[in-house]
Amino acid sequence: MAAYQKPAHWSEPKNKLFHQQVGFTCPPHDFDAAPSDFLRMAPESVGVHGRMLHVPDYRHELSQRKDNFGLLEEFVECMANNGADVCGQVGSNWVHASGLGVDGIRQFCEELSDKYETPFHMAGYAMVEALRAMNVEKVALNAVYHWPAWWQGAAAFLEEAGFDVVWAGNFVTQGFFETQEEVNDQIWCFDGDLAAKSMAYVAEQAPNVDAYLGSGMCNFRRASDGLAQRFVHLEIELEEMLGKPVITHDNALYWRIFKTLGLAPTTPQGRLLSSLSS
Repeated sequence: MAAYQKPAHWSEPKNKLFHQQVGFTCPPHDFDAAPSDFLRMAPESVGVHGRMLHVPDYRHELSQRKDNFGLLEEFVECMANNGADVCGQVGSNWVHASGLGVDGIRQFCEELSDKYETPFHMAGYAMVEALRAMNVEKVALNAVYHWPAWWQGAAAFLEEAGFDVVWAGNFVTQGFFETQEEVNDQIWCFDGDLAAKSMAYVAEQAPNVDAYLGSGMCNFRRASDGLAQRFVHLEIELEEMLGKPVITHDNALYWRIFKTLGLAPTTPQGRLLSSLSS
């Protein structure tokens, strides 16, 4: 089989719709906010396209992510064929569900990036890269809606990467819901004040860490109009409350993509994303 070659005409700026073109993919059965969120904070020169992974019987199981890991390569090839400059994978648990380990995921991302001549970043590994860039050692993980197997795997992945996870737990552990089933029934969207309440709880359990982490792509509904907002929209207020950096899987992925493009957000953001402007 011949080696892949990215269509040559995409190397000509006049053939591209936008100066910088970004492709996102998300887990099956989720209408994902990442393309919209990223575009809202990006310079006007940036264009974004999204592509969902297709697994008809998807039930959000870690084993299904491992079994369908090859769809990520299909996504990168599709985006490369269509002129993307960088690709981002939403879904923090795919890195530890793969069983590849931290170095294996790094190598996987590098190999796809090289093969399809298009940088590829995964949310779960982007958090590792962001924490290293911020010289963070001790962390506490707000695992939000994540099932126990999800957040325990995420914590183990971070520990394998060399970080001291002082505390980790989800909304059930924190006492905001009695059962995981109640959490699941919210379909990843929660009352707006839960973002601050849950982070404050985590800070009480682990006051002496370098940064507070937020798992996944949790949504919090704004009280004024019910609009779902992720941690990336709330990070400035949360950092002011906590007095520490807030590193989440959404802001880490966006940071890594902006870094690859050599750009920075045009909107006010927290410490991680603001570091791109310094």
